[in-house]
Amino acid sequence: MQFDPFVIPFNIGLYFILIYAVVRSVIWFNDLSRPDKLRLQRGFFGKTFGQSIKEIFLESLIHRKILKSNPRLGYMHMSLAFGWFLLILFGTIEADVFGAHHLNAPYKSIFFKFFNPEHGRAGFEAAYSFLMDLILAFILSGLLLAVIKRFSSKVVGMKKTTKLRVLDKVALTSLWLIFPSRLLAESFTSGAYGTGSFLTGSLGSVLASFLPAQEMAYPFWWLYSLSLGTFFILLPLTRYMHIPTELFLIFARNSGIKTGDQPGAFREIQIYSCSSCGICIDACQLNFSAGITNIQSAYLMKGIRNNENVSDIAFNCLMCGRCDQKCPVGIELTPLRMLSRRAGETVESEQTILKKYFPDRKSVLPARPAADPSYTFLKQYEPAKTDVIYFAGCMTHLTPAIKNSMVAILEASGVRYNFLDEMGGVCCGRPLMLAGQDREARELINHNSQLIWKSGAHTLVTSCPICYKVFKESYYLDVEVLHHSQFIKNMIEDGSLKLNFLRRKVTYHAPCELGRGSGVYDEPKDVLRYVARLQETGFEDKNSLCCGGSLGNIKISSRQKSMIAHDVAAELTKDNPDILATSCPLCKKTLAAATTTKVADISEIVADAIIKPAIKKKLTEPAGKVKMQADFQN
Repeated sequence: MQFDPFVIPFNIGLYFILIYAVVRSVIWFNDLSRPDKLRLQRGFFGKTFGQSIKEIFLESLIHRKILKSNPRLGYMHMSLAFGWFLLILFGTIEADVFGAHHLNAPYKSIFFKFFNPEHGRAGFEAAYSFLMDLILAFILSGLLLAVIKRFSSKVVGMKKTTKLRVLDKVALTSLWLIFPSRLLAESFTSGAYGTGSFLTGSLGSVLASFLPAQEMAYPFWWLYSLSLGTFFILLPLTRYMHIPTELFLIFARNSGIKTGDQPGAFREIQIYSCSSCGICIDACQLNFSAGITNIQSAYLMKGIRNNENVSDIAFNCLMCGRCDQKCPVGIELTPLRMLSRRAGETVESEQTILKKYFPDRKSVLPARPAADPSYTFLKQYEPAKTDVIYFAGCMTHLTPAIKNSMVAILEASGVRYNFLDEMGGVCCGRPLMLAGQDREARELINHNSQLIWKSGAHTLVTSCPICYKVFKESYYLDVEVLHHSQFIKNMIEDGSLKLNFLRRKVTYHAPCELGRGSGVYDEPKDVLRYVARLQETGFEDKNSLCCGGSLGNIKISSRQKSMIAHDVAAELTKDNPDILATSCPLCKKTLAAATTTKVADISEIVADAIIKPAIKKKLTEPAGKVKMQADFQN
């Protein structure tokens, strides 16, 4: 027998999803920019092809990233993804080797036992049946974990799982039914014919002892086919679209395509690659410190897919990047959230935003006259020539100890420098970017770029990680941009800065924008090791915690931010260090209010360690400094 009507649902679903996936991929490719199309073509036919195939195997099938961080959850995902792949692969080989014909239609391998019920009695056939039963048992073990996880996520080491829509629940149910229905269909068939191996054969013998196995098998073959067909047809309409889309994403990412500052095809590819696994929920400090469980990246991706208004979700985020690091698919979640903010309506005016962020400082953005859209508040002037520019940034001006320490360090190093925003000036533009006000941010960027370019400086040093990231990524500067921790390390290593060892125990808090945001992990710790005993906290590098004072969230209350800060401070001071060190003025300000342990910026610790004879001039009249005019109007 070569065909039976029960295979029709499977065939419809299979060919539907294959055609849909191909058409959707063609549309995405056509919507890419011309440079990205060329990148993808080179990636698909070039050296990165092998890298992409390797990543598909390790991450999409084996789920290596999840296995490393959560073995139980990783095993669950691996058993379903890799197990299903093995079932299809070895099922295709089985149909080709043991079937009546070669190059069979797909349904022949999926329903091989139905069309070859006497297969597997002895010899190599029996050994192969054992292998197929072993793969099915592997899948079923993972399926059992998945079912339990839906009702008790703690079983697989998760605190929260995502909430599902009705259509997602239907698709999930059909997925859950696929493998048990196959087990029962093959077991009843094995029981009727006396075949099968340790799983289907044993279960089939038991079932056949009190049930009519021949008659019972057929309804379960129908259920198996219907489950597969239903899942395939619902796949594009649910979170399970990530299965084919993730393959496209991996090739695109390895080809060098990145999320830009405008929506496009790559953004859509990433959104549909989200599996709503919920790992980002557990990683989010708004969840485990502030009890906010409905704004995480999985819900943002889901909302965008469903064409919902995601403005509240988009703006209710610390923008710390913890979810980016935990995402098993490698989606650029924070940049996607930034795009969502820009796409939505701006919720606050520029004056209100800056007043909220910097309440202790005079406004640097005078009101724009409504009748004159071309009005600019930024005063251009000719800066003096110099070698190094120091840009403190708004938050550093609110933590003057850092600013004063950097002046001391710059003086001690003997470099010729300008203090660009000594008199206040304007910010780097990041707050306006976070609020979606790109035009005003671009004005600031162009203004600052002109000043830096005209100065002739070869190095720009900033104390604020936010400023550092913005200068590196949003400005087009022909200068070396350094965070002050990097600059200090360079000065120590070339002998320009002589330091004492302070013999204090120090733990280090890695700021989000400097660490996860910019990849600067080692330099701050190296500097601290020069002057103190550095203790580990368990939250190093990519796993660092956000202090809670993020300027990225304009939705949560001060109380909720304080809750996050107290949790973080408690974790980082468990071993009673003398100093809780950080390298961000905002983090210092936030954590200092949440602990009795001394909180200090790296620059302050280094300034305390400077061998005093190295300072040759009074700080009130720095010899190496070139005076500059203020860059704002009074």
